Amino acid sequence: MKGLNLLIETDDFVAVNKPAGMLTIPDRHNENILSLYAILSKLYEKIYVVHRLDKHTSGVVLFAKNAEAHQKLSLLFENRNIYKAYLGFVSGRLQPEKGTVSQPLAEHPFKKGEMVVTKKGKPSVTDYEVLETFNFCSFVKFIIHSGRTHQIRVHAKYLGHPLLADNVYGKGEAVFLSTFKKKFHLGKNELEEKPLLDRTALHAASIGFELFGKKYLIEAPLPKDMSALYNQLKKHA
Repeated sequence: MKGLNLLIETDDFVAVNKPAGMLTIPDRHNENILSLYAILSKLYEKIYVVHRLDKHTSGVVLFAKNAEAHQKLSLLFENRNIYKAYLGFVSGRLQPEKGTVSQPLAEHPFKKGEMVVTKKGKPSVTDYEVLETFNFCSFVKFIIHSGRTHQIRVHAKYLGHPLLADNVYGKGEAVFLSTFKKKFHLGKNELEEKPLLDRTALHAASIGFELFGKKYLIEAPLPKDMSALYNQLKKHA
């Protein structure tokens, strides 16, 4: 079905590679916007939401196909017995190149829909490792041990290196080839430059867990926009 990139399906769950810009579940304020849940609900007699990704984050999302699997998977997330790895581009050169952010998060007291680091928040732990460093940004792997809303985005901001193109916790500026390529010129038939990346530079790359005695590691390849940015950064490094 259009808009659906199925990674794996079993009798108990489906894993989908969510594209950036699509909702995981319907928006309460605008139910007409297409969501993964709405698509899957038309394909399966019953489908259960296990977890979510932000609208602008791409990558692996799990949905359960029966009540028992839903309960088991939900407990895995709740008890942190699940491996969740993300890939992202952050602004600047992140130092040290490997570390852990253990900062509690809570809803922002004044800004609806935003999260903030605060002592009154819920425990939140993110491991990070810089995979490659470029002139103006770093390509980073994040492993989260808790599943707070906007966790990686807020922790990246806390480190002083927000995710590229994050319009809430960063500058929100799209990334163009001219951002880092010296002596950039538009092509002959181009009136304006198109961005390489114009959404939060974050991708849910893999999820690992054990369900009913079987182990799974589900991976989603880097999407076109982030892959294009990576390739151009390597080319002009």
